[in-house]
Amino acid sequence: MKQNHEIDYKIYGEEMQYVEVELDPNETAIAEPGAFMMMEDGIQMETLFGDGSKQQGGLLGKLLNAGKRVLVGENLFMTAFTNVTGGIKTVSFASPYPGKIIPIDLSRFQNKVICQKDAFLCAAKGVSVGLEFQRKLGTGLFGGEGFIMEKLEGDGMCFLHACGHVIQKQLQPGEMLKVDTGCIVGFTSGIDYDIQFVGGIKNTIFGGEGLFFATLRGPGIVWIQTLPISRLAGRILAYGTYSRKEEGSILGGIGNILDGDGWR
Repeated sequence: MKQNHEIDYKIYGEEMQYVEVELDPNETAIAEPGAFMMMEDGIQMETLFGDGSKQQGGLLGKLLNAGKRVLVGENLFMTAFTNVTGGIKTVSFASPYPGKIIPIDLSRFQNKVICQKDAFLCAAKGVSVGLEFQRKLGTGLFGGEGFIMEKLEGDGMCFLHACGHVIQKQLQPGEMLKVDTGCIVGFTSGIDYDIQFVGGIKNTIFGGEGLFFATLRGPGIVWIQTLPISRLAGRILAYGTYSRKEEGSILGGIGNILDGDGWR
């Protein structure tokens, strides 16, 4: 028998998706603050300290869990949306940047999935949202985005969001995949995760891809995103602060015309 609330859902959109969760009477969905988009009348909102799961073991467990979340920049609270009517109601949650929403039934993956700490969008009430610290020394020292991850535990539905396009890969026992740490959305609990040095002085100095990448070894499933949000933010910042040396000159004006700026 399932311990988590059972919810139905539909995902809408292409580049900027949202998920519509269908709640039966007294069913509840939880979400990170800021994920809420819209809801029908008859759904009650409540702010929870932690994630509201039964696994937290009372006040002390909630305090410890909340403290860990604060350490890595996560919010102390989550929001619960409960259908308090006698009929079916819907609540919708939107991804915060262009990409895809990934629906995951935890009961199909041994009740646990590990994901990047900013990938969680929403879930059925009862799903525990905790922290997964990578214990290997190399991962801890050089893991960057992949060092501290979230673990989603339970037997209900949860939803992750990723930037760009999402690829799901099934790794066989012993099969290894090398991935940029920021491109990992999540993986199942059977995956062995570590950090590996790129190696080679030319790769280190001129490669432009960082000094380390993640190694994922099967068996299990891995979800990979094509555009990490950190990479997108870095490009936008670089573009916004870039100033052409030829601005104000005749050559600069010609260059702007060729770029299309002169036709506005």
